Amino acid sequence: MPDTPPTALIPYLTPTHHRLWCEAENFAIYQIASRVGPMEAAAHKVERKAAHLMAAQGWFGVTLPVQYGGMAAGHVAKTVLIHRVAAVSAAAATILQAGLIPIGALHHWGTVEQKRKWLPRAADGSVLLSIAVTEPDAGGRIGGIETVAEPADDHWVITGEKLHIGNSHLANLHVVVARTAPPTCAIRQSLTAFLVEDDRKGVSLAPHRRRLGLHGFSLGRLALERVRVPAGNVLGEVGQGFDVAMSSSVLYGRPNLTAVSLGLHEALVETTAQWLDSRPRYGGRLSDLPVVRDRLGAMQARLQTARVSAYHAVHLLDRGIACDSELISAKHTGHELARTSGQDGMELHGAHALDGDYTLQRLWRDIQHTYAPAGTGEFQRIHLSKAALNIPEIEWSQYFTAERAWTPAA
Repeated sequence: MPDTPPTALIPYLTPTHHRLWCEAENFAIYQIASRVGPMEAAAHKVERKAAHLMAAQGWFGVTLPVQYGGMAAGHVAKTVLIHRVAAVSAAAATILQAGLIPIGALHHWGTVEQKRKWLPRAADGSVLLSIAVTEPDAGGRIGGIETVAEPADDHWVITGEKLHIGNSHLANLHVVVARTAPPTCAIRQSLTAFLVEDDRKGVSLAPHRRRLGLHGFSLGRLALERVRVPAGNVLGEVGQGFDVAMSSSVLYGRPNLTAVSLGLHEALVETTAQWLDSRPRYGGRLSDLPVVRDRLGAMQARLQTARVSAYHAVHLLDRGIACDSELISAKHTGHELARTSGQDGMELHGAHALDGDYTLQRLWRDIQHTYAPAGTGEFQRIHLSKAALNIPEIEWSQYFTAERAWTPAA
């Protein structure tokens, strides 16, 4: 991996970002790389050590204000951390990125009391969070949520089931979005977000199951059977659950997954280039053949495009500039370009790519996991079409500008 950021990223990075880049690379090499093999060999197990190691770095508080024990470093810094770890282990990077989404929701929507209680513990990693929106029948379609929360005196009673919940088996606190109004009500007023502790009666988790990729990452099923939570656990106001979910997806979910895709893409290109440059063919090396260089050059071009798109979007976000479409585009483009490069890499490796314990196969499997979360490609393109048609929508990238605690270095 490079010791310093590519020169194309100089416009987006401050001295603080350069320091974090080096710290994250060293951490990934010396703390995470040795865990990749065991994680792959034990796909049926949840990786816990990596979460503890990243918590010890204070990275779960990267976007939180200093008053809550955070780093107040912003979204570019968050992207640096996820990107550099993902170049070594997408599973470890996904543990980090998935934990940062509900932390962002709590920061933006929580009451003063909720923030004081939970954010310092989130920042130091003593409490890990998940966000539970997706459901077995509704998928990621927020309007189809069937989990119900009913008022009962000074409590709410929540019943339903959530699926594909990132860090489900690590989280001590779940942000659960449930329906609090009849389906006939407008979706923007019918959902509410709740803070649900994992030890409340009626909360249960299905056993962890191995998946195609991201071995070690917990992405499970959460069941809620008449779970009673106090009214003080409502996140935001009653009826704001849609906004909590959407803002978290746009401001955290999409750029976080963009960073995971970018790390994978970088590893794909590096692994393929090293392989081609080491294989003897026709009195030279595979990398000497023009047809091979053409394919590798296309991979490099995609990587450079994805890299600038990813950092440009979060650079705008840190400055409170309207950039929702840039965040959406970066996520969509980042995955599509990495997926295409992954296919090229597999083909350039020939039969060697099919070896189950070879790095490239892990990278190819992992990249499949960045497509659907925070919106499939079709969903992203529909939103981007609204920008082309000048159809007005809430710009979440500007909505919380007044709350930003980070000021970029001059």
